[in-house]
Parts: sequence; structure tokens; C-alpha cells
Amino acid sequence: MRDQRAELAEANHVLVDQGILDGFGHVSVRSAEDPDTFLLARNLAPGLVQPEDVQVFTLQGETDDPRKPYLERYIHSEIYRARPDVRAVVHSHSPAVIPFGVSTVPLRPILHMAGFLAPRVPVFEARDTLGSGSDLLVGTAASGAALAEVLGDAAVVLMRGHGFTSVATSIPEVVYRAVYTGVNARVQAEALRLGECTYLSDEEAAATVATNTPQIGRAWQYWRDRTA
Repeated sequence: MRDQRAELAEANHVLVDQGILDGFGHVSVRSAEDPDTFLLARNLAPGLVQPEDVQVFTLQGETDDPRKPYLERYIHSEIYRARPDVRAVVHSHSPAVIPFGVSTVPLRPILHMAGFLAPRVPVFEARDTLGSGSDLLVGTAASGAALAEVLGDAAVVLMRGHGFTSVATSIPEVVYRAVYTGVNARVQAEALRLGECTYLSDEEAAATVATNTPQIGRAWQYWRDRTA
């Protein structure tokens, strides 16, 4: 548990350094000791998170820790409940990604580092669950379950007017996916200024994932050392 706490703190710092998190957003990891629990920092700006700030939650989003938790912990709890394969989750308000959740242009993999975006990046519409006058936040188990349903088996789900959530099998992988979701969004937006785009086919995307996944540790070590 101690090693996971340290790695989770590092992930917070890396995501801030890479511009994916700022004063808001969060990252979690499923517990290696008990897969029916997960680790998430207390309600704190990501750049300030230290191992001792990490709380342990049940898959109902509950904790015995008396310190104030994140309101949107249900993003994490409900995804872990719905997806046993998921070991880590990032929720970001990246401004580069938000336009693809509010426009008719879908986010699609345009560069080889973002093949995980195929075959689809669904969009969660808060109005479908929370009504027309909500604050767009996923602050209940019901809204978290609705988000998890829209995510389905995808790696990333956009949240209209809010941001995105990425999932993966480890902290390094989910950080990688969050970073390159932002990179792909910026590159795609720039390419669209020039005209029609050529996107990765599903077959190309799968091939890039197979090639890049074993290399994620290289990027993780570099990003982590930058923030040490």
C-alpha cells in the first residue's frame, strides 16, 4: 500500500507538470491489496498531494478517513465497479480536449501515440442523467454509474463542458493515456484548420498500442524524474 501511495502522489505531480491537471482533477489506483477498494488523494490540489494525503475508498465511494474527500470520487468508484479490468483512472479538465465534447467533431486518433483512442471516444452528456440545470459534476453514485455506462469498454470518455476521464491497467499507463489524449486533441485541432484529416484506421491504432504499451515505462520514468 505504501508503494502505491507514493506512486499515486508522483502521478499527481506528473499530470500537473504535463498540463493535464492543475488546481483541479484527480487520479486514482485500485488497491493491490484489496481490489474492492481504491486509493485517491483527499480534497487537495494535485500538485500538493503527498503519500500521506492518500485515502482508501470502497467501491461505493466511502472512506473511514475523516478528511474531506473529492466530490467526484464517484467517477472512480463506479468505473472500478463496472470495469474489473481497470486499475487506474484519471479525471481532467484539459482545455485542449473540451472542444471535442461540445462540438460535432469526434476526438479520433490522429497520431501514433494515441492509438488507444480507437475505435471510439464516447461523450457523456450530463443532462441525460442530471437534468438541464446541473453543475455538470459527477457527485453521486448514480451519475458515476451513468458515466461508467457511457465509457463502456473504451479507454477515454469525454464529458460535455467538463473534461475527460481516462482508464488503464496501471498508473503509468493511465498517465500516458491522459497526456496523449491532450496531445492528440491539440494536434487534431491544428490539423483540422488545414482541412480534412487522415486518421488512424482501427487496425493501425491497434498496432500502435501493441508497439507503444511496452515502452510506457520509458516515458513514465522521464516524467517522474522531472518532478522529483
